[in-house]
Amino acid sequence: MKRPIVLSSILLITVFELTFAVHATSFVKNTEISLGSLLDELVSYDAVVSYPSPSYKAAQVSSYDRRTVSPTKPGWFANNDGFGFVRLDSIEGRVEKVLFEKDGPGVITRIWLTTSDKRGILRIYFDGSSKPEVIIPAYDTSLFPVQIGQPLSLTHTHYQKDLSKTGGTTCFLPLPYAKSCRITFEETSETAKAAHYYQIGYRSYVPGTKVKTFTLEEMKFLKGKIALVNERLLNPPVFTQGTKSVSSVSHSNVSLQLPSGNRAVCSLHISISGFKADDYKTIMNQSWLRIDFDGARCVYAPLANFFSGGKEAPAIHNWYFSSDGKGCLDSRWVMPYKQKAVITIEKAKNLKYEATITAFTKPMKWTQNMLYFHSTCRAEQGIPVNNDADSNDNLDWNFTTLQGRGVYCGDLLSVYNYCPDWYGEGDEKIWIDNDAFPSFMGTGTEDYYNCSWAPVVPFDTSFGGAPTAEEASSHGKNAFYRMRNLDVIPFNKQLKFDIEMLSWHKGKVDYETTVFWYGK
Repeated sequence: MKRPIVLSSILLITVFELTFAVHATSFVKNTEISLGSLLDELVSYDAVVSYPSPSYKAAQVSSYDRRTVSPTKPGWFANNDGFGFVRLDSIEGRVEKVLFEKDGPGVITRIWLTTSDKRGILRIYFDGSSKPEVIIPAYDTSLFPVQIGQPLSLTHTHYQKDLSKTGGTTCFLPLPYAKSCRITFEETSETAKAAHYYQIGYRSYVPGTKVKTFTLEEMKFLKGKIALVNERLLNPPVFTQGTKSVSSVSHSNVSLQLPSGNRAVCSLHISISGFKADDYKTIMNQSWLRIDFDGARCVYAPLANFFSGGKEAPAIHNWYFSSDGKGCLDSRWVMPYKQKAVITIEKAKNLKYEATITAFTKPMKWTQNMLYFHSTCRAEQGIPVNNDADSNDNLDWNFTTLQGRGVYCGDLLSVYNYCPDWYGEGDEKIWIDNDAFPSFMGTGTEDYYNCSWAPVVPFDTSFGGAPTAEEASSHGKNAFYRMRNLDVIPFNKQLKFDIEMLSWHKGKVDYETTVFWYGK
Protein backbone atom coordinates (compact mmCIF):
# COMPACT_ATOMS: atom_id res chain seq x y z
CA MET A 1 0.00 0.00 0.00
CA LYS A 2 2.87 2.43 0.62
CA ARG A 3 4.18 2.40 -2.95
CA PRO A 4 1.02 3.77 -4.62
CA ILE A 5 0.78 6.51 -1.98
CA VAL A 6 4.36 7.59 -2.66
CA LEU A 7 3.78 7.59 -6.41
CA SER A 8 0.59 9.61 -5.97
CA SER A 9 2.44 12.17 -3.86
CA ILE A 10 5.19 12.50 -6.45
CA LEU A 11 2.61 12.97 -9.20
CA LEU A 12 0.78 15.61 -7.15
CA ILE A 13 4.00 17.52 -6.47
CA THR A 14 5.06 17.32 -10.12
CA VAL A 15 1.73 18.72 -11.34
CA PHE A 16 1.91 21.45 -8.70
CA GLU A 17 5.45 22.40 -9.75
CA LEU A 18 4.42 22.62 -13.41
CA THR A 19 1.42 24.82 -12.55
CA PHE A 20 3.53 26.97 -10.27
CA ALA A 21 6.21 27.39 -12.95
CA VAL A 22 3.64 28.83 -15.35
CA HIS A 23 2.49 31.37 -12.76
CA ALA A 24 6.05 32.24 -11.81
CA THR A 25 7.11 33.19 -15.32
CA SER A 26 3.84 34.55 -16.71
CA PHE A 27 1.80 36.35 -14.09
CA VAL A 28 -1.92 35.59 -14.16
CA LYS A 29 -4.22 38.09 -12.43
CA ASN A 30 -6.56 36.54 -9.89
CA THR A 31 -10.13 37.66 -9.23
CA GLU A 32 -9.46 37.25 -5.48
CA ILE A 33 -6.26 38.21 -3.69
CA SER A 34 -5.18 35.44 -1.34
CA LEU A 35 -2.10 33.93 0.21
CA GLY A 36 -1.84 31.60 -2.78
CA SER A 37 -2.15 34.34 -5.40
CA LEU A 38 0.35 36.54 -3.55
CA LEU A 39 2.88 33.70 -3.44
CA ASP A 40 2.48 33.38 -7.21
CA GLU A 41 2.99 37.13 -7.61
CA LEU A 42 6.01 37.12 -5.33
CA VAL A 43 7.97 34.93 -7.77
CA SER A 44 6.58 36.35 -11.02
CA TYR A 45 9.00 38.48 -13.03
CA ASP A 46 6.08 39.60 -15.21
CA ALA A 47 4.00 40.96 -12.32
CA VAL A 48 5.79 44.30 -12.04
CA VAL A 49 5.92 45.27 -15.73
CA SER A 50 2.48 46.91 -15.51
CA TYR A 51 0.96 49.38 -13.10
CA PRO A 52 -0.92 47.17 -10.62
CA SER A 53 -4.55 46.28 -11.16
CA PRO A 54 -6.38 46.23 -8.83
CA SER A 55 -4.51 49.33 -7.74
CA TYR A 56 -3.13 49.82 -4.25
CA LYS A 57 -1.11 52.28 -2.20
CA ALA A 58 2.10 50.95 -0.65
CA ALA A 59 3.19 52.40 2.69
CA GLN A 60 5.04 51.58 5.91
CA VAL A 61 4.54 52.11 9.62
CA SER A 62 7.55 52.00 11.92
CA SER A 63 8.90 52.78 15.37
CA TYR A 64 10.33 56.11 14.17
CA ASP A 65 10.69 58.89 16.73
CA ARG A 66 7.24 60.51 17.01
CA ARG A 67 8.83 63.93 17.46
CA THR A 68 9.33 63.76 13.69
CA VAL A 69 6.31 65.67 12.40
CA SER A 70 7.29 68.07 9.62
CA PRO A 71 10.44 69.41 7.93
CA THR A 72 9.33 72.87 9.06
CA LYS A 73 9.16 71.92 12.76
CA PRO A 74 11.76 70.87 15.39
CA GLY A 75 12.37 67.13 15.62
CA TRP A 76 12.50 66.39 11.88
CA PHE A 77 15.76 64.46 12.45
CA ALA A 78 14.81 63.07 15.90
CA ASN A 79 16.55 59.73 16.32
CA ASN A 80 15.04 57.84 19.27
CA ASP A 81 13.63 55.31 16.83
CA GLY A 82 12.91 52.33 19.09
CA PHE A 83 9.96 53.61 21.10
CA GLY A 84 7.34 54.79 18.60
CA PHE A 85 3.99 52.97 18.44
CA VAL A 86 0.28 53.63 17.76
CA ARG A 87 -1.21 53.30 21.27
CA LEU A 88 -1.60 50.98 24.26
CA ASP A 89 -4.58 48.59 24.48
CA SER A 90 -5.81 46.87 27.63
CA ILE A 91 -7.12 43.40 26.68
CA GLU A 92 -8.26 40.80 29.24
CA GLY A 93 -6.01 42.25 31.90
CA ARG A 94 -2.90 42.55 29.73
CA VAL A 95 -1.38 45.60 28.06
CA GLU A 96 -0.65 45.30 24.34
CA LYS A 97 1.38 47.90 22.48
CA VAL A 98 -0.25 48.45 19.06
CA LEU A 99 2.43 48.54 16.38
CA PHE A 100 0.18 48.45 13.33
CA GLU A 101 -3.52 49.00 12.71
CA LYS A 102 -5.11 49.49 9.30
CA ASP A 103 -8.54 48.96 7.81
CA GLY A 104 -8.64 46.79 4.74
CA PRO A 105 -8.67 45.40 2.19
CA GLY A 106 -4.89 45.07 2.34
CA VAL A 107 -1.79 42.94 2.67
CA ILE A 108 1.19 42.97 5.01
CA THR A 109 4.19 42.55 2.66
CA ARG A 110 7.18 42.90 5.01
CA ILE A 111 7.76 42.80 8.77
CA TRP A 112 11.20 43.89 9.96
CA LEU A 113 11.91 43.62 13.72
CA THR A 114 14.85 43.94 16.04
CA THR A 115 15.45 44.55 19.75
CA SER A 116 18.03 44.01 22.46
CA ASP A 117 15.60 41.72 24.35
CA LYS A 118 13.18 39.55 22.36
CA ARG A 119 11.05 38.33 25.29
CA GLY A 120 7.32 39.07 25.09
CA ILE A 121 4.38 38.08 22.87
CA LEU A 122 3.64 39.31 19.33
CA ARG A 123 0.03 38.97 18.17
CA ILE A 124 -1.63 39.49 14.77
CA TYR A 125 -5.40 40.07 14.60
CA PHE A 126 -7.50 40.07 11.43
CA ASP A 127 -10.87 41.56 10.45
CA GLY A 128 -11.74 42.95 13.88
CA SER A 129 -11.52 39.63 15.68
CA SER A 130 -10.89 39.76 19.43
CA LYS A 131 -8.76 36.63 19.12
CA PRO A 132 -5.37 36.75 17.38
CA GLU A 133 -4.88 34.43 14.41
CA VAL A 134 -1.11 34.46 14.92
CA ILE A 135 0.67 34.36 18.29
CA ILE A 136 4.47 34.53 18.29
CA PRO A 137 6.16 33.93 21.69
CA ALA A 138 8.79 36.64 21.16
CA TYR A 139 9.63 39.80 19.24
CA ASP A 140 10.89 37.47 16.53
CA THR A 141 9.11 36.36 13.33
CA SER A 142 11.40 33.32 13.04
CA LEU A 143 9.14 31.79 15.74
CA PHE A 144 6.02 32.05 13.55
CA PRO A 145 3.63 29.21 14.55
CA VAL A 146 3.95 27.56 11.10
CA GLN A 147 7.41 27.27 9.58
CA ILE A 148 7.96 29.96 6.94
CA GLY A 149 11.40 28.84 5.74
CA GLN A 150 14.21 30.79 4.17
CA PRO A 151 14.50 33.18 2.40
CA LEU A 152 10.91 34.27 3.15
CA SER A 153 12.11 34.60 6.74
CA LEU A 154 15.53 36.21 7.19
CA THR A 155 17.58 36.15 10.39
CA HIS A 156 19.79 39.22 10.65
CA THR A 157 23.49 39.21 11.34
CA HIS A 158 24.38 39.87 15.01
CA TYR A 159 21.46 37.59 16.00
CA GLN A 160 21.70 35.87 19.40
CA LYS A 161 19.48 32.82 19.97
CA ASP A 162 18.76 33.53 23.63
CA LEU A 163 15.44 35.41 23.76
CA SER A 164 16.83 37.77 26.38
CA LYS A 165 19.56 38.80 23.93
CA THR A 166 19.84 40.96 20.82
CA GLY A 167 18.35 39.80 17.52
CA GLY A 168 16.42 40.77 14.45
CA THR A 169 14.40 39.14 11.65
CA THR A 170 12.60 40.11 8.44
CA CYS A 171 9.47 38.28 7.31
CA PHE A 172 8.28 38.42 3.68
CA LEU A 173 5.37 35.99 4.03
CA PRO A 174 2.33 37.92 2.72
CA LEU A 175 -0.52 38.36 5.21
CA PRO A 176 -3.71 39.41 3.35
CA TYR A 177 -6.80 40.75 5.11
CA ALA A 178 -10.30 41.59 3.86
CA LYS A 179 -11.37 44.14 6.50
CA SER A 180 -8.56 45.04 8.88
CA CYS A 181 -5.31 44.01 10.53
CA ARG A 182 -3.79 44.86 13.91
CA ILE A 183 -0.35 43.82 15.19
CA THR A 184 0.51 44.17 18.87
CA PHE A 185 3.36 43.36 21.24
CA GLU A 186 3.00 42.51 24.90
CA GLU A 187 6.17 43.35 26.77
CA THR A 188 7.39 41.65 29.93
CA SER A 189 8.37 43.71 32.94
CA GLU A 190 11.99 42.98 32.08
CA THR A 191 11.72 44.30 28.53
CA ALA A 192 9.57 47.38 29.17
CA LYS A 193 12.53 49.74 28.87
CA ALA A 194 14.13 48.00 25.88
CA ALA A 195 13.95 49.64 22.47
CA HIS A 196 11.74 47.66 20.08
CA TYR A 197 12.44 48.70 16.50
CA TYR A 198 10.06 47.74 13.72
CA GLN A 199 9.05 48.42 10.13
CA ILE A 200 5.82 46.98 8.72
CA GLY A 201 5.23 47.40 4.99
CA TYR A 202 1.75 47.00 3.60
CA ARG A 203 -0.61 47.50 0.66
CA SER A 204 -3.97 49.25 0.93
CA TYR A 205 -6.27 48.21 -1.92
CA VAL A 206 -9.12 50.27 -3.29
CA PRO A 207 -12.47 49.63 -1.53
CA GLY A 208 -14.33 46.65 -2.93
CA THR A 209 -11.21 44.67 -3.82
CA LYS A 210 -11.77 41.00 -3.04
CA VAL A 211 -9.21 39.75 -0.52
CA LYS A 212 -9.22 36.40 1.29
CA THR A 213 -8.02 36.88 4.87
CA PHE A 214 -4.95 34.96 6.00
CA THR A 215 -5.42 31.90 8.22
CA LEU A 216 -2.90 29.46 9.65
CA GLU A 217 -5.05 26.65 8.27
CA GLU A 218 -4.61 27.91 4.71
CA MET A 219 -0.89 28.42 5.32
CA LYS A 220 -0.58 24.78 6.40
CA PHE A 221 -2.50 23.71 3.28
CA LEU A 222 -0.08 25.73 1.11
CA LYS A 223 3.12 24.58 2.83
CA GLY A 224 4.22 22.83 -0.37
CA LYS A 225 3.85 26.04 -2.38
CA ILE A 226 5.65 28.02 0.33
CA ALA A 227 8.54 25.55 0.16
CA LEU A 228 8.69 25.94 -3.63
CA VAL A 229 8.64 29.75 -3.35
CA ASN A 230 11.62 29.58 -1.01
CA GLU A 231 13.43 27.21 -3.36
CA ARG A 232 12.72 29.42 -6.38
CA LEU A 233 13.91 32.55 -4.58
CA LEU A 234 17.17 30.81 -3.71
CA ASN A 235 17.56 29.36 -7.21
CA PRO A 236 15.99 31.78 -9.71
CA PRO A 237 14.97 30.25 -13.05
CA VAL A 238 17.34 30.61 -15.99
CA PHE A 239 15.41 31.84 -19.04
CA THR A 240 16.82 30.32 -22.22
CA GLN A 241 13.57 30.05 -24.19
CA GLY A 242 12.41 32.53 -26.79
CA THR A 243 14.45 34.44 -29.34
CA LYS A 244 18.18 34.49 -28.61
CA SER A 245 20.27 37.46 -29.75
CA VAL A 246 24.04 37.64 -29.32
CA SER A 247 26.38 40.54 -30.06
CA SER A 248 29.74 40.15 -31.73
CA VAL A 249 32.89 40.18 -29.61
CA SER A 250 34.62 43.55 -29.75
CA HIS A 251 37.29 45.69 -28.07
CA SER A 252 35.21 48.82 -28.79
CA ASN A 253 31.64 49.65 -27.83
CA VAL A 254 29.28 46.70 -28.20
CA SER A 255 25.64 47.03 -29.29
CA LEU A 256 22.87 44.50 -29.75
CA GLN A 257 19.73 45.25 -31.77
CA LEU A 258 16.83 43.16 -30.50
CA PRO A 259 13.98 41.73 -32.60
CA SER A 260 11.29 44.28 -33.48
CA GLY A 261 7.65 44.28 -32.44
CA ASN A 262 5.76 43.85 -29.17
CA ARG A 263 8.33 41.89 -27.15
CA ALA A 264 10.14 41.80 -23.82
CA VAL A 265 13.66 40.99 -22.71
CA CYS A 266 13.27 38.14 -20.21
CA SER A 267 16.97 37.60 -19.47
CA LEU A 268 20.20 39.46 -20.20
CA HIS A 269 23.69 37.98 -19.96
CA ILE A 270 26.94 39.91 -20.36
CA SER A 271 30.34 38.28 -20.50
CA ILE A 272 33.57 40.23 -19.94
CA SER A 273 36.82 38.49 -20.90
CA GLY A 274 40.33 39.01 -22.19
CA PHE A 275 41.36 41.48 -19.47
CA LYS A 276 44.09 41.69 -16.87
CA ALA A 277 42.85 40.66 -13.44
CA ASP A 278 43.93 43.98 -11.92
CA ASP A 279 41.75 45.85 -14.43
CA TYR A 280 38.46 44.14 -13.57
CA LYS A 281 37.10 46.68 -11.08
CA THR A 282 38.09 49.58 -13.33
CA ILE A 283 36.39 47.95 -16.31
CA MET A 284 33.20 47.35 -14.31
CA ASN A 285 33.08 50.94 -13.04
CA GLN A 286 34.08 52.72 -16.25
CA SER A 287 31.94 50.62 -18.63
CA TRP A 288 28.32 51.70 -18.78
CA LEU A 289 25.26 49.69 -19.73
CA ARG A 290 22.83 51.63 -21.92
CA ILE A 291 19.44 50.29 -23.02
CA ASP A 292 17.18 52.23 -25.37
CA PHE A 293 13.54 51.20 -25.69
CA ASP A 294 11.53 52.63 -28.58
CA GLY A 295 14.07 55.40 -29.12
CA ALA A 296 14.39 56.56 -25.49
CA ARG A 297 17.30 55.90 -23.15
CA CYS A 298 15.83 54.02 -20.18
CA VAL A 299 18.86 52.32 -18.60
CA TYR A 300 22.21 54.00 -18.02
CA ALA A 301 24.47 52.71 -15.26
CA PRO A 302 27.99 51.35 -14.70
CA LEU A 303 28.18 47.58 -15.04
CA ALA A 304 29.40 47.37 -11.43
CA ASN A 305 26.28 49.13 -10.16
CA PHE A 306 23.73 47.48 -12.41
CA PHE A 307 24.92 43.88 -12.06
CA SER A 308 27.40 43.59 -9.26
CA GLY A 309 26.58 45.38 -6.05
CA GLY A 310 28.69 48.52 -6.30
CA LYS A 311 32.17 49.81 -6.96
CA GLU A 312 34.04 46.74 -5.66
CA ALA A 313 32.16 44.58 -8.21
CA PRO A 314 31.86 41.57 -5.89
CA ALA A 315 30.08 38.31 -6.59
CA ILE A 316 26.38 38.57 -5.70
CA HIS A 317 23.25 36.46 -6.15
CA ASN A 318 19.67 37.60 -5.63
CA TRP A 319 16.26 37.36 -7.27
CA TYR A 320 17.10 39.78 -10.10
CA PHE A 321 20.90 39.67 -10.49
CA SER A 322 23.82 37.27 -10.44
CA SER A 323 27.53 38.00 -10.81
CA ASP A 324 30.49 35.70 -10.25
CA GLY A 325 32.85 38.62 -9.58
CA LYS A 326 34.95 37.58 -12.60
CA GLY A 327 32.98 38.90 -15.59
CA CYS A 328 29.88 36.71 -15.84
CA LEU A 329 26.84 38.98 -15.33
CA ASP A 330 23.13 38.09 -15.42
CA SER A 331 19.93 40.13 -15.15
CA ARG A 332 16.44 38.65 -14.86
CA TRP A 333 14.36 41.84 -15.11
CA VAL A 334 11.56 41.55 -17.68
CA MET A 335 11.86 44.58 -19.99
CA PRO A 336 8.97 45.09 -22.45
CA TYR A 337 9.03 47.32 -25.51
CA LYS A 338 6.64 48.24 -28.32
CA GLN A 339 8.80 48.20 -31.43
CA LYS A 340 12.55 48.27 -30.93
CA ALA A 341 15.28 47.91 -28.32
CA VAL A 342 19.05 48.39 -28.42
CA ILE A 343 21.45 47.24 -25.69
CA THR A 344 24.89 48.89 -25.64
CA ILE A 345 28.01 48.60 -23.52
CA GLU A 346 29.90 51.88 -23.60
CA LYS A 347 33.36 50.56 -22.93
CA ALA A 348 36.13 51.98 -20.78
CA LYS A 349 38.78 53.81 -22.78
CA ASN A 350 42.37 52.55 -22.86
CA LEU A 351 41.34 49.20 -21.36
CA LYS A 352 41.43 46.20 -23.67
CA TYR A 353 38.81 43.55 -23.06
CA GLU A 354 36.14 41.67 -24.92
CA ALA A 355 32.43 41.85 -24.19
CA THR A 356 29.45 39.91 -25.45
CA ILE A 357 25.77 40.60 -24.88
CA THR A 358 23.26 37.76 -24.96
CA ALA A 359 19.55 38.48 -24.60
CA PHE A 360 16.48 36.27 -24.70
CA THR A 361 13.22 37.92 -25.75
CA LYS A 362 9.63 36.73 -25.91
CA PRO A 363 6.44 38.15 -27.43
CA MET A 364 4.56 40.38 -24.97
CA LYS A 365 1.49 42.35 -26.00
CA TRP A 366 1.72 45.99 -24.96
CA THR A 367 -1.24 46.90 -22.74
CA GLN A 368 -2.56 50.20 -21.36
CA ASN A 369 -0.91 49.74 -17.95
CA MET A 370 2.42 48.40 -19.23
CA LEU A 371 5.61 50.25 -18.26
CA TYR A 372 9.22 50.46 -19.44
CA PHE A 373 12.07 49.24 -17.25
CA HIS A 374 14.44 51.98 -16.02
CA SER A 375 17.72 52.22 -14.12
CA THR A 376 19.73 55.36 -13.46
CA CYS A 377 22.50 56.56 -11.13
CA ARG A 378 23.24 59.54 -8.94
CA ALA A 379 26.54 60.33 -7.19
CA GLU A 380 27.87 63.03 -4.88
CA GLN A 381 31.15 63.32 -3.01
CA GLY A 382 31.90 64.90 0.34
CA ILE A 383 28.35 64.87 1.71
CA PRO A 384 28.39 66.09 5.34
CA VAL A 385 27.04 63.73 8.01
CA ASN A 386 26.20 64.81 11.55
CA ASN A 387 25.99 63.05 14.91
CA ASP A 388 23.62 65.60 16.47
CA ALA A 389 19.96 64.95 15.64
CA ASP A 390 19.01 68.43 16.90
CA SER A 391 21.55 70.33 14.82
CA ASN A 392 20.40 72.97 12.34
CA ASP A 393 23.02 71.63 9.90
CA ASN A 394 21.35 68.26 9.29
CA LEU A 395 20.65 67.20 5.73
CA ASP A 396 18.07 65.09 3.90
CA TRP A 397 20.07 63.82 0.91
CA ASN A 398 18.02 63.03 -2.20
CA PHE A 399 18.51 59.37 -3.04
CA THR A 400 16.33 59.71 -6.14
CA THR A 401 13.30 61.57 -7.48
CA LEU A 402 11.15 59.91 -10.15
CA GLN A 403 8.46 61.71 -12.14
CA GLY A 404 5.29 60.39 -13.76
CA ARG A 405 3.62 57.05 -13.24
CA GLY A 406 5.61 54.01 -12.23
CA VAL A 407 6.56 51.24 -9.81
CA TYR A 408 9.71 51.46 -7.64
CA CYS A 409 11.47 48.09 -7.47
CA GLY A 410 14.85 48.40 -5.74
CA ASP A 411 18.13 50.21 -5.30
CA LEU A 412 21.85 50.08 -4.61
CA LEU A 413 23.77 52.35 -2.25
CA SER A 414 27.54 52.40 -2.77
CA VAL A 415 29.46 54.36 -0.11
CA TYR A 416 32.90 55.59 0.79
CA ASN A 417 32.77 56.53 4.47
CA TYR A 418 35.39 58.97 5.77
CA CYS A 419 34.02 58.75 9.32
CA PRO A 420 35.72 56.42 11.82
CA ASP A 421 32.57 54.33 12.29
CA TRP A 422 28.87 53.99 11.40
CA TYR A 423 27.54 56.51 8.89
CA GLY A 424 23.99 55.17 8.36
CA GLU A 425 22.06 56.29 11.43
CA GLY A 426 19.67 58.35 9.30
CA ASP A 427 16.15 57.26 8.34
CA GLU A 428 14.78 56.88 4.83
CA LYS A 429 11.85 59.12 3.90
CA ILE A 430 9.90 58.11 0.80
CA TRP A 431 7.25 60.55 -0.38
CA ILE A 432 4.62 59.32 -2.86
CA ASP A 433 2.53 61.64 -5.04
CA ASN A 434 0.91 64.29 -2.80
CA ASP A 435 2.14 63.04 0.58
CA ALA A 436 1.98 65.56 3.43
CA PHE A 437 4.17 63.15 5.45
CA PRO A 438 6.35 60.36 3.98
CA SER A 439 4.48 57.14 3.20
CA PHE A 440 7.68 55.37 4.25
CA MET A 441 9.35 56.75 7.38
CA GLY A 442 12.25 54.50 8.37
CA THR A 443 14.49 53.83 11.35
CA GLY A 444 18.01 53.62 9.88
CA THR A 445 19.98 52.64 6.80
CA GLU A 446 20.72 49.06 7.84
CA ASP A 447 17.05 48.57 8.77
CA TYR A 448 15.94 49.59 5.28
CA TYR A 449 18.36 47.02 3.84
CA ASN A 450 17.03 44.11 5.95
CA CYS A 451 19.69 43.84 8.62
CA SER A 452 20.22 45.43 12.04
CA TRP A 453 22.70 46.50 14.70
CA ALA A 454 25.44 48.30 12.78
CA PRO A 455 28.31 48.11 12.01
CA VAL A 456 27.39 45.81 9.16
CA VAL A 457 29.04 42.58 8.09
CA PRO A 458 28.74 41.36 4.47
CA PHE A 459 25.69 39.25 3.65
CA ASP A 460 23.72 38.22 0.57
CA THR A 461 20.03 37.21 0.30
CA SER A 462 17.34 36.94 -2.37
CA PHE A 463 15.98 40.35 -1.32
CA GLY A 464 19.32 42.14 -1.09
CA GLY A 465 22.34 42.41 1.11
CA ALA A 466 25.57 44.16 1.98
CA PRO A 467 28.08 42.92 -0.61
CA THR A 468 30.85 45.22 0.62
CA ALA A 469 31.89 46.17 4.17
CA GLU A 470 35.60 46.89 3.91
CA GLU A 471 36.23 47.43 7.62
CA ALA A 472 34.42 46.16 10.71
CA SER A 473 34.11 49.76 11.89
CA SER A 474 32.22 50.75 8.67
CA HIS A 475 35.04 53.13 7.69
CA GLY A 476 35.97 52.99 4.01
CA LYS A 477 34.11 51.15 1.23
CA ASN A 478 30.58 49.89 1.82
CA ALA A 479 27.59 48.86 -0.27
CA PHE A 480 23.96 47.87 0.29
CA TYR A 481 21.27 46.76 -2.15
CA ARG A 482 17.57 45.96 -1.80
CA MET A 483 15.35 44.10 -4.24
CA ARG A 484 11.58 44.44 -3.86
CA ASN A 485 9.00 41.77 -4.71
CA LEU A 486 5.58 42.23 -3.08
CA ASP A 487 6.87 45.40 -1.41
CA VAL A 488 7.26 47.37 -4.65
CA ILE A 489 5.99 50.96 -4.48
CA PRO A 490 3.53 52.22 -7.14
CA PHE A 491 3.29 55.98 -7.74
CA ASN A 492 1.09 58.08 -10.04
CA LYS A 493 2.80 61.47 -10.10
CA GLN A 494 6.11 61.34 -8.26
CA LEU A 495 8.29 59.32 -5.93
CA LYS A 496 10.85 61.21 -3.85
CA PHE A 497 13.34 59.21 -1.78
CA ASP A 498 15.40 61.15 0.78
CA ILE A 499 17.74 59.78 3.43
CA GLU A 500 18.94 61.54 6.57
CA MET A 501 22.68 62.13 6.78
CA LEU A 502 23.18 61.13 10.42
CA SER A 503 26.15 59.20 11.79
CA TRP A 504 27.89 58.25 15.02
CA HIS A 505 30.65 60.81 14.41
CA LYS A 506 30.60 63.99 12.38
CA GLY A 507 32.33 63.73 9.02
CA LYS A 508 31.77 63.16 5.30
CA VAL A 509 30.70 60.38 2.93
CA ASP A 510 30.63 59.77 -0.82
CA TYR A 511 27.30 58.30 -1.97
CA GLU A 512 26.46 56.69 -5.30
CA THR A 513 22.96 55.32 -5.82
CA THR A 514 21.46 53.19 -8.57
CA VAL A 515 17.70 52.72 -8.71
CA PHE A 516 15.48 50.23 -10.54
CA TRP A 517 11.89 50.99 -11.49
CA TYR A 518 9.24 50.71 -14.17
CA GLY A 519 7.73 53.84 -15.66
CA LYS A 520 6.42 55.61 -18.73
